[in-house]
Amino acid sequence: MGDDKSARRPTVYDVAEAAGVSIASVSFAFRRPDQLSEATRERVLAAARRLGYAPSAAARGLARGRTGTLGLHAFDLLLERAEPVAESKHPLAGLHTPRLAERRLIEWSETDDDVLADPRAFPLYVDEVQRGFELECWALGRPVMLSSGNNSDVSVADTAGRVDGLAIFPSEQTSPTLARYAPTIPIVLFSILPADDPHHRVRVDNVGGMRDLADHLVTVHGVHDVAFVGRREASDSAQRFDGLCEGLATHGVRMRTEAIDATVRGDDELIPQLGALHAAGRLPRALVCATDQHAFATLDALAALGVRVPDDVIVTGFDGTLAARLSTPPLTTVRQPMEAMGRAAARILAGAAGAPPEDGRPFDVVFAPRLIVRGSCGCA
Repeated sequence: MGDDKSARRPTVYDVAEAAGVSIASVSFAFRRPDQLSEATRERVLAAARRLGYAPSAAARGLARGRTGTLGLHAFDLLLERAEPVAESKHPLAGLHTPRLAERRLIEWSETDDDVLADPRAFPLYVDEVQRGFELECWALGRPVMLSSGNNSDVSVADTAGRVDGLAIFPSEQTSPTLARYAPTIPIVLFSILPADDPHHRVRVDNVGGMRDLADHLVTVHGVHDVAFVGRREASDSAQRFDGLCEGLATHGVRMRTEAIDATVRGDDELIPQLGALHAAGRLPRALVCATDQHAFATLDALAALGVRVPDDVIVTGFDGTLAARLSTPPLTTVRQPMEAMGRAAARILAGAAGAPPEDGRPFDVVFAPRLIVRGSCGCA
């Protein structure tokens, strides 16, 4: 069976054969036209046009050990489809709030409209940081590779082997994974405190943001009964918990010792715990959530219980996603400058962030968040 050239992408060899020149002349025609006569170059370009040939930038990059591409990797951040909860005698039986921050690919069907139309599903924190990363890469003339995967070495190494710099969203396994992988490219970690490693950081002052929120709740709304919603598994959630405790302590207020067990990854006890507190008449005056996604789930759970926000319970979030403006009521939150964080990561990886610290340590870029007050705390 003969070789059907029309069924495959034309190569430099095909152009050379069609133009009657060497493959070096084809390369010169695109990269160093001054090395060819005008007639030869035109003959090569005419053959390339006929065949539909385009030189591979990726191949040229690999030949010189660089691709020019910057990567952005997320650990398993692809919309979890909402499934109904099992029937039970719990007062919130039948209520389900999608865990909007744990996303996976789902097949399209007409019945998916209710999931995809939820304005709280996008953009998430990850989406807004990614947008800033892509915009800055575009401004710098750098291609972008987006990837996701599990916490294995293979997942990270496969992406790192294709790019000149890699930005990574955190997970609990990020540090041990990277500790086993000796990178040959610069790496930026989002939302992770500095440690004894060579990786750059781009993060936000979580403690300062929560202190501002605590001050607002106490001084403006007279709140003295506060519970934290979310697990302290991730570095940023732990910092937010500590910042809230510190902020309340400055006013002589102690937070409830038991946090409401809620997570955007896997099973949690948010619904039964809120139901039990409501049944016992022990709901706190304010529920301070680790993220906006936690706050959306909390708002849904309270609404199912007939609890009014903010009249009965104040609810706040953290991140400042666009969806916080669209919730009912609009969510009081601490906004991270997510686009700026993505842009900063891209500039660090591209070598456009200026001179590194004089002591030779990696970059640690810390942004100041901003308190956004809305209806969920009682502010107009």
